Amino acid sequence: MTDKQTIKLNGALDSQTLSQEWWSSLSNSDQQRLRAAKHCELDFQDVQRVDSAGLAWTLNAIREGKAQGVKITLCNLPEKMLKLAKISELDDVLPVG
Repeated sequence: MTDKQTIKLNGALDSQTLSQEWWSSLSNSDQQRLRAAKHCELDFQDVQRVDSAGLAWTLNAIREGKAQGVKITLCNLPEKMLKLAKISELDDVLPVG
């Protein structure tokens, strides 16, 4: 049985604040913990600002997680991110759980 790990995101997810990929920003111990759990939920509850770079970062995080054997789900997505995903026709690929 796996235990879902939750990562709470906060602040801004935009072109001015995102400098690196999600997986590479994690410590080695966090990477190992997530691989062992096989499921990670990204919680956007405390994200105040998001733009298309934040959406791209999120999609990359999902792809990176999958490559590491970690299922990524999303919760508490900001309304703006949902709108960006919808106009980009990406809303169906966001694993909102």
